[in-house]
Amino acid sequence: MSDNRRSRVTTQGVERSPNRALLRATGFGDGDFGKPVVGVANGYSTITPCNMGLGELAIRAGEGLRRAGAMPQVFGTITVSDGISMGTPGMRYSLVSREVIADSIETVCNAQSMDGVLALGGCDKNMPGAMIAIGRLDIPAIFVYGGTIRPGRYEDRDLTIVSSFEAVGEYFANRIDGGELLEIERRSCPGIGSCGGMYTANTMASLFEAMGMSLPYSSTMAAEDPEKALSAERSGEVLAGAIRKQILPSRILTREAFENAIAVTMAVGGTTNAVLHLLAIARSVGVPLSIDDFSAMRERVPVLCDLKPWGRFVATDLHRAGGIPQVMKILLSQGLLHGEALSVTGQTIGELLNGLSPDPPKNQEVIRPFQNPVFERGHIAILRGNLAPEGSVAKVTGFDRPLFVGTARVFDSEESCMEALRSRRIAEGDVVVIRYEGPVGGPGMREMLSPTAALVGEGLGDSVALITDGRFSGGTRGMVVGHVSPEAAVGGPIALVVDGDRITLDAERGLLRLDVPEREIARRRAAWRPPAPRAIRGVLAKYARQVSSASLGAVTDCF
Repeated sequence: MSDNRRSRVTTQGVERSPNRALLRATGFGDGDFGKPVVGVANGYSTITPCNMGLGELAIRAGEGLRRAGAMPQVFGTITVSDGISMGTPGMRYSLVSREVIADSIETVCNAQSMDGVLALGGCDKNMPGAMIAIGRLDIPAIFVYGGTIRPGRYEDRDLTIVSSFEAVGEYFANRIDGGELLEIERRSCPGIGSCGGMYTANTMASLFEAMGMSLPYSSTMAAEDPEKALSAERSGEVLAGAIRKQILPSRILTREAFENAIAVTMAVGGTTNAVLHLLAIARSVGVPLSIDDFSAMRERVPVLCDLKPWGRFVATDLHRAGGIPQVMKILLSQGLLHGEALSVTGQTIGELLNGLSPDPPKNQEVIRPFQNPVFERGHIAILRGNLAPEGSVAKVTGFDRPLFVGTARVFDSEESCMEALRSRRIAEGDVVVIRYEGPVGGPGMREMLSPTAALVGEGLGDSVALITDGRFSGGTRGMVVGHVSPEAAVGGPIALVVDGDRITLDAERGLLRLDVPEREIARRRAAWRPPAPRAIRGVLAKYARQVSSASLGAVTDCF
């Protein structure tokens, strides 16, 4: 938490004259030095379509702040494109970027003694990175999401970026030709905005809305729609009010808010990355949260929304059906949401949902009634066992085999697994094991979307399981288990698996087990030696030396 929360520029004394002289050069006039100074953390970039609209939103948010009597000061923060770096060594920097974003926002806001911060983000790590910083700073804050992309269209179906990844697998399996692959690639991403299904960006934006840190309905708006710019402008006005009332993130990001976020994660079928990110955000505000909290919520909250990657619809469809507020109202009516939790608007969550029906609209199929869910239990399961003593995270939605026993096919990198897939060397009944891709071993805990999408594209999504100490994209579907902890690079049991071992995945019992005698496991453990690190200098090496287990959120300040 900042020791100088109130801005230096509000001090009118002569000793601050040099500070004020510099601020005059940025546009401050005589009447502005008593106004709250608000940092506008702008993730604008042309690196990814997710962030290309943020520049305009930053301008509109600044207009809202000025109109409400605050002084915006815009500064840049980074982004990387998860989708563009997917399947390449560059993906090792994706999770690292979450920490860089958090550190950069914290640094600027504390160095400049900001009175509040409005953060704008689009691609996956923008959201948790900004919220980690907001938690550390504990100054009034609001998050503005850049918005979702509209779906592409090919023949009779909607497309998202995952359609393109899965088409690669279909091509290798000779299920489509090169011409169709090219047409899907051309049409998957028709404009700006974050990936269109309930993938990581849309999931995290939805959770921030559920936690009260973003405005209602803002998480499912299309990036190119006029209402997105209006929402950004209104966000600036709301933040100025929060500064006047000193509504701090520590009052909003409570245990109840995190439980609300987990409930919404289950209801919308959100990404497994939500586990990693919510753990990290909770740590930034000192709220106790563990992976077992997700298991408890899974038993109470069904999947209510029929959304991609496994369902039929995209985020813009959810928006037309009532958005996250409609989902929350259903949960609230069933006693599964803390309506007394505070939002940045100063109203409680329950007050924000007043006037909404507890029943979804009848003229849509995106949001189901509570009594007729898509799946009766949540889709994220926490598995433990001798293969994951600290736990692992499974996505089991839509998989009709909660018990899977198969034969290990072991790979020490994503690339070696992809080569086996291209060569058609993975068969039904295999358990693909991709290791040394964890936070330390990667380093950076790459997402395994390319292998999982290839499995689906080749028609093996229902007959092959995949486990890894890496992560999964929000676009992943099938029987997949990630975040296996401890990871291979630190000697976790996943490092001891060999080709041909039998592995049991049991989502009902929460079990991930290596079916090998303990004596043999002990022999392998005694013979194991850590591999040489993949990075010996630079940001990846620093990250590998500092990062915690995925079971703690893969944070870098676990001292």
